[in-house]
Amino acid sequence: MEKEAIAELLDEKHQMLIDWLASQDDEKWEQGPEGKWTTGQQALHLLQSIKPLNDALSLPKFILRYKFGKANRPVRDYQTVVTRYQERLKDVQEGMVSPYSKGMRIPKLNDKKYLLNRLQVESKKLQYKTRRLSDVNLDSVILPHPLMGKMPVRELLMWTAHHVEHHTKQLEQHY
Repeated sequence: MEKEAIAELLDEKHQMLIDWLASQDDEKWEQGPEGKWTTGQQALHLLQSIKPLNDALSLPKFILRYKFGKANRPVRDYQTVVTRYQERLKDVQEGMVSPYSKGMRIPKLNDKKYLLNRLQVESKKLQYKTRRLSDVNLDSVILPHPLMGKMPVRELLMWTAHHVEHHTKQLEQHY
């Protein structure tokens, strides 16, 4: 997938999420299915997954190559990344989440506006960074993913779009 298409997909998926969250009654913010994350925790989790990616992409690429290495395989397409993620989700034990999201607090209603704003800002940053990265860096720089292992940045960006869609669908199904 070309970087412009990835940036547009990131924009579309994040906007769908933010619009959905903004349209929900405030009392739903601190609610969720039995034993699952609340709406606020889902939003916080997505913010906690995009922020480290933006932080990493702000570093000089040679530092990322030094720390994580270089890609040793061709970049997978969007559908392959999605399929692998869905398989990994099925394979892991219940409760497997990013280390950034373990023991996550339940965001209060007062946090809703702030979290939606931060999601919007971080999404726009990621879109900007996606468009600015060279194709060589998108395909050769790798970053670690807690469930998927090391991935080229292009794949991680596609995964991020799918991850937002995945959580948006979970929220829509609950309400």
